[in-house]
Amino acid sequence: MLGEYPIQGRGAAEIAASVECAVSAGDLEPGQLLPPMRELATRLGVNPNTVAAAYRSLRERGVIETAGRRGSRIRSKPATTGRERPHVVVPAGVRDLSSGNPDPALLPALAPALAAVAEEGDREPILYGAEPVEPALARIVRAELDADGVPDGPLTATSGSLDAVERVLAAHLRPGDAVAVEDPGWGRTLDLIPALGLRTVPVGVDDDGPRPEDLRRALESGARAFVVTDRAQNPTGASVSGPRARALRAALREHPHTLLVEDDYGHGTVDLPLHPLAGATHHWAFVRSVAKTYGPDLRLAVLTGDSVTVDRVRGRQRLGPGWVSRLLQRTVVRLWTDGAVDAAAVAAAYRGRRELLAGALAERGVRSHGRSGMNLWVPVPDETATVAALLHAGWAVAPGARFRLSSPPAVRITVSTLTEPEVVPLAEAVAAAVGPGPARSYV
Repeated sequence: MLGEYPIQGRGAAEIAASVECAVSAGDLEPGQLLPPMRELATRLGVNPNTVAAAYRSLRERGVIETAGRRGSRIRSKPATTGRERPHVVVPAGVRDLSSGNPDPALLPALAPALAAVAEEGDREPILYGAEPVEPALARIVRAELDADGVPDGPLTATSGSLDAVERVLAAHLRPGDAVAVEDPGWGRTLDLIPALGLRTVPVGVDDDGPRPEDLRRALESGARAFVVTDRAQNPTGASVSGPRARALRAALREHPHTLLVEDDYGHGTVDLPLHPLAGATHHWAFVRSVAKTYGPDLRLAVLTGDSVTVDRVRGRQRLGPGWVSRLLQRTVVRLWTDGAVDAAAVAAAYRGRRELLAGALAERGVRSHGRSGMNLWVPVPDETATVAALLHAGWAVAPGARFRLSSPPAVRITVSTLTEPEVVPLAEAVAAAVGPGPARSYV
């Protein structure tokens, strides 16, 4: 059952750590069964309650799952290892279209802004007790949110979108609570939720965003929160349309105590309008990141929401990191006010690359999805075979397993750096790997 790996420990924490270390090292594989609690207790010479406590801790941290009489097993995507396990090793000479990164050529130069902000910081250092949000950043963001129809609410800064999502979920939920998530969806979110001891409930996605009927089922089954990407959904490129937003808001109003978390990380790189859901429930949070527009390493997102949610997030931040660097916040303000990024031109560049590849694929009988953002999602009959065939042809793409719970197989192709001469050779390689067939759905 466990091969050569012996679980060790006398206390619950030691037993749990032994299992977690084995999963992290790859000695215990996803899906592998663990011994029944009484059997392991006898082997270790401890009370069965000690093993039960260890298994409970592992469940809450998203390492294992228990299915009644079928026993406990390592999760198919354990939080300990993350979704990088089914990763693609890109050999030399292979074109990497798997990373999901923005095009560095479309990011602004940071040196001038950082230098100017550093000089300002030397003159007036930010010390303990200062406001956590740069006032100029708050004014810029609030004006944008007002223009986009996001309800008024207090603001705070976080270290990126995922940090915001984690803090909001932790502010309201307890281990064992269920969270409705997009399927396919962002792999980091799908890893984070079980790592917090929460359960994922998949909600199908099409080009217009999450399916309202799936959301209703998730909420009726007891999901206490819903995490949604408004635009440039990763990996499918879905963007919540106006009619879809109305339907989703209607479903949420039927469950007003649901915690709603919206991620608009693609802001500044998409040219589709925002249709926010915020305000449909009592507790909500709206997150906007600068990673794709100004650079991932700035690690900055701005969070707004209802006063209770934002106050809880701020309070927990004060007890931990305190605040997100005001120097970085000022850098973003300077980049914004100096017009360092032409958002319309960036969005047009990504749209053009998506449309070129999607059109070339369609001409060869291959359906793809990518209404916004920098990725195309291509349904395939077999992910492993498709990824391997494309690697052999000189193209590295991301296997869909990183992003799926129960939705059908697919691969994600990042088009952010794709050049026009590469489009036809890539489309021909994908068509050869996938093979002709009827249009497939990813829900």
